[in-house]
Amino acid sequence: MKGISSYVFVKQRLRPQLLDAMVRAGAGAIEIFGARDHFDYTDRANLRDIAGWFNTSGVSLLSLHSPMFSDYEWGASGSPPVNVVDNDKRRRIDSMDEIKRAMEMAELLPFRFLVQHIGTGSESWDPRKFDHALTALEHLRAFARPLGITILVENMPNELSTPEKLDELLTASHFDDVGVCFDVGHAHVMSNVTDAFARLKPRIRSTHLHDNRGDRDAHLWPGDGTIAWDETLAALRTAPQVPPLMLEIDGDGQQNVEQKLGEALRKLDAVAAR
Repeated sequence: MKGISSYVFVKQRLRPQLLDAMVRAGAGAIEIFGARDHFDYTDRANLRDIAGWFNTSGVSLLSLHSPMFSDYEWGASGSPPVNVVDNDKRRRIDSMDEIKRAMEMAELLPFRFLVQHIGTGSESWDPRKFDHALTALEHLRAFARPLGITILVENMPNELSTPEKLDELLTASHFDDVGVCFDVGHAHVMSNVTDAFARLKPRIRSTHLHDNRGDRDAHLWPGDGTIAWDETLAALRTAPQVPPLMLEIDGDGQQNVEQKLGEALRKLDAVAAR
């Protein structure tokens, strides 16, 4: 299965027209990026509108990317990031409440996976934060289960979300129902895709596919960076549960995004067929 994250349109309000564009490009599944200015998961009228589109389109809402901020301005208003491992207890509670608020949208708009960050992009290692992560996963999976949602943690360029630390976290938790969203671009920035995949392989349930040159998390189109896509796609096919291939591209300021999405999906098809 191939799909697209709405992150490519994150600077626009998510409407059926943008979902139509993703389907025309070839998406068989969609991940919605949970930023309130893009997709307000607390707006019931908006949820009904988007749910109506999914009900008639035949396209799967595979996943929701958990919110990174609770405001409509990506923290520019002074709102702290949504961070389940913040050492401030009040902020951890507020973060958990915001994530649960987002998951509640499944009552109107069902989805399979919640993609969850452990810490922010620059989170440093701290044994207390490891314990906070265990507690957060315990509460999130308990909240998610009745809604039919599986929690997926994402490998990220921070000291809590390396493949090694995520493996350690999930092993220590004994939560066999918590999986991994394998972010290929993040793996390339942090170390290399091959080693990261080998460490997380048994737990991978979904992906984020984007490219970079190994220097920063650029979310480029596949082929515009230095990731070895032949090897990457071949490896993904060997996962015990072969994951969907989900593009997560930074489309801000780009022209002809729908056309480029279609070209990217066709390129992934061509590489996978080799």
